[in-house]
Amino acid sequence: MKRISILFIIIAFFAQLSTIDAQGRPSKAEREKWFKEMREYKHCFLTKELELTEDQQKEFFPLYDAMEDECHKINRDTRRLQRSIMKKEASEVSDIEYEKAAEALYELKGKEAIIELNYLDKFKAVLTKKQLFLLKSAEDKFSRHLMKEHSKHSKKGKKDNAVKSEKD
Repeated sequence: MKRISILFIIIAFFAQLSTIDAQGRPSKAEREKWFKEMREYKHCFLTKELELTEDQQKEFFPLYDAMEDECHKINRDTRRLQRSIMKKEASEVSDIEYEKAAEALYELKGKEAIIELNYLDKFKAVLTKKQLFLLKSAEDKFSRHLMKEHSKHSKKGKKDNAVKSEKD
């Protein structure tokens, strides 16, 4: 659950680094392309970490992607609700709206856990017991790997900007 949230934060950071349109935001096509590439990268990473066979990959990744899509949807819906409340002036927001938004935020992790548990039995039909056990640590390792790569990229960008400033 925590790793999914971290993953979406990382995705948001990388999405900001992509080509930006005139309004300063990546286009929908750019975001979709990036998301597809990230998903393929994660598939390769998990395949290697879990030592998945070709047959396992064909069965596992459609299930895994469906689970992630469900988690992404509830995350997106919750963030939308949160943003809608935050955009309003405090005097415009009712106590009921605050309460509903707070409940949604606090229920988010529980909803993600329910989704993951619903997919557990489906994963059991595809993965070995060892692979099933290693899946969580592989997901965490993937998130750490992305954060490390993002950190390297950020530091490199800062160095490049500093060099440019010195030349100017």
